[in-house]
Amino acid sequence: MKHNWKITLIILGLFLLTQLIGLAVIKTYTVGWQTTQTVIDETTGIEKQIIQNITKEIPYGFAPPEIEPQISLITIIIAIIVATLIILLLGRIRANLIIKLWFSFVVLITVAITLATFIPEILAIGAATILTFFKIFRRNLVVHNLTEIMIYPGLAAIFVPILNIGVTILLLIFLSFYDFYAVVKSKHMIELAKYQMKELKIFTGFFIPYLRKGDWKKIREARRLEKEKKKKGKRKKLLEKIQVNVAILGGGDVAFPLIFAGVVLKTFNNYWFGAIIAVFSTLALLYLLASAKKGKFYPAMPFITVGTLIGYGIVWLINSYM
Repeated sequence: MKHNWKITLIILGLFLLTQLIGLAVIKTYTVGWQTTQTVIDETTGIEKQIIQNITKEIPYGFAPPEIEPQISLITIIIAIIVATLIILLLGRIRANLIIKLWFSFVVLITVAITLATFIPEILAIGAATILTFFKIFRRNLVVHNLTEIMIYPGLAAIFVPILNIGVTILLLIFLSFYDFYAVVKSKHMIELAKYQMKELKIFTGFFIPYLRKGDWKKIREARRLEKEKKKKGKRKKLLEKIQVNVAILGGGDVAFPLIFAGVVLKTFNNYWFGAIIAVFSTLALLYLLASAKKGKFYPAMPFITVGTLIGYGIVWLINSYM
């Protein structure tokens, strides 16, 4: 197992929570929520039920353009490749501030879009500004993971309207091959992740640092020696041996299964169909984390794509017999 069960469950919980919140955000901005209201007919005086559909437009001028799904597929693939090349280039010339400002803009808009689902737009953009500042420039761990939960729903809400199921499946397959190549072959995705954490001090994805049991024992022993004010050399050696482990999950591994689940939700106008996709993608991630070896990097998208497609097969069967 790559991490202990506690950390593994935290990663899985963050992943699944993001998927479920994301589906709620996507439903709000696409097919809407049906509500039933009781009114009195002015003519007969009899009560009757009226079904209303409540939707919202994506705020801040980020409503998706009306384009064919096939064109959107090509556009997204080109955008992924170009964005990766730009970040790699900016990293080579150490243009850290430019990258941080770019990340700040993306975080600000996507978090605001997610928050605007639940609170007024002006409050959403204000809260998103504060959260973005503490995420990018103050490096607060809690804020980092909290904003990650909100980034991908906002991002998915922009892309889901311009995609259909067939095109999104092709996108997932492409991303699976790309992820395998980027992690296993060229390894540039690994270098990019290390650059983000070491140079930029930020990471696009979930980030959970932790210590193993043996390291906690060393810390307790170092604290005991510090209290007793003796053996400073031994305490220093103990602290030097402590290694902080990190559990990470890339942003793309969270965003793209959510986009697919959102497209399924939009197509069938059924939140629970999207939730089924989310559960199976979570199970696929569980399989990866449980079978992976410590200290090695693995491409998550091939596993998650298989999970989402199995989930879609279940959805298709359920819908066929409904």
